[in-house]
Amino acid sequence: MILIASSPADTHADHVEGCLAARGARFVRYDPGDFPVASSWTVECLPGGSVAARLRRGAGAAAIDLADVTCVWYRRPGPPTADETMRPWLAGVEAECGDFVRDLWSTVDARFVPGRPMAVHQAQMKMYQLRVAGALGFALPPTVVTNDPGELLDFYRRHDGRVIHKQAGFSLLLGLPTKAYRFTEMVTGRDLAYAASLRHCPAIFQAYVDKAFELRITVVDRRVFAAEIDSQATHHTRIDWRRYDHYHTTYRPHTLPAAVHRRCLALVARLGLVYGAIDMIVTPAGEYVFLEINPNGQYLWVERRSGLPITDALCDVLIDGPTAAPAPSRPALAPAGADAAVETVRGVPMPAETR
Repeated sequence: MILIASSPADTHADHVEGCLAARGARFVRYDPGDFPVASSWTVECLPGGSVAARLRRGAGAAAIDLADVTCVWYRRPGPPTADETMRPWLAGVEAECGDFVRDLWSTVDARFVPGRPMAVHQAQMKMYQLRVAGALGFALPPTVVTNDPGELLDFYRRHDGRVIHKQAGFSLLLGLPTKAYRFTEMVTGRDLAYAASLRHCPAIFQAYVDKAFELRITVVDRRVFAAEIDSQATHHTRIDWRRYDHYHTTYRPHTLPAAVHRRCLALVARLGLVYGAIDMIVTPAGEYVFLEINPNGQYLWVERRSGLPITDALCDVLIDGPTAAPAPSRPALAPAGADAAVETVRGVPMPAETR
C-alpha cells in the first residue's frame, strides 16, 4: 500500500491518486496537519529493535498498520496543528507533535519518495545544494548569502549592478495574515538605499545571468524530463518565469547534453532523493547554469504544456520502487574532476520516441 502524505489542497496528489486508482494500486492519503486533533498515532518499540506503528484517521476509524505500507510519498504534508484549547501551550504542543512525527518517519521501513524527510529537508537548503551542484561540475552564478550591508554593496559593485536577490530560506513569509510569495527580483538603487535593513535577515544575491531560455528539469528515478521555457519572450517573465505569462511563454521538450543529463541524475542521487525539480538557465552562448533544485517541486503544469509523461514515471516509482536506491546525502564532497567540464552545446528537439 502507498501512503500519500500531503495536504487536502494538493492538486498534484489529487491527480496522482487518479492515476494510481486507474492502475489498481492500493493507496491511502493522510495529512499530518490533522495530528493530533483529528488523527492519532501509536508506536510500539518491540524487543530486538523492531517498531510497530498504527495510524487512525479520526475517532473510531480502523487502524492503518504501517507494516502494510510499501512506499510513502512524502509530498507536501502539513505541520501538526494543536487544538486551540491548548493555549498558552499551543506552540509547545505543536513543536512536540512535530518532533514526534519526524521521529516516527525515521522508524518506517518503507521506501520514501522523493526521499526520507531528513534528506528532503537538507536538500532544500540553498547553500548546501549549490555546494553539491558545484562539486558535481555544474556552472553556478556568482553567489553571496549575507546579512552584511557592506558585503552586499561590494558584491553589487563587482558585478556592475547586475545582481538579483531572493530568499535565503522558505520561512520568511510564514505567519502573514494572507498567503504571500517572494519572486526573484533585480537589486535596484532604491534597494541599496535600504541596505542597512539587511542586518535583520540574510538574503541570497547572485550575479544576473543572461538567458536564451530557461529549463525546468524533472528527475524521476533514472528518468530526466527537461522542459524548455521561453521566458525571454515576454518582459513579464524575464527575471522570474514563475510570474507566468501563459499566453506568450512557450514550453517544449528539450534534449540535454549528455554531461548535463548525467549531472542531473548524480545531483538527485547525491542528495539522497529519487525525485527533484531542477531550475537552470541556458545562456545565449549555450552554457547551462544551475540555479536550484526543489525536492518536492511542482511539475503538473510542465507536463500539461509539454506533453512529458512525468506522472507515469512517478507512479512507476510509487508502485514498483526506484531502479536503484538513492545514495545517502553526505556533506563531504570531492572536487569535480576534468570530466565535469561544463557543456556549452545547445539543445535540439527531443526525439519523438521520448516525448
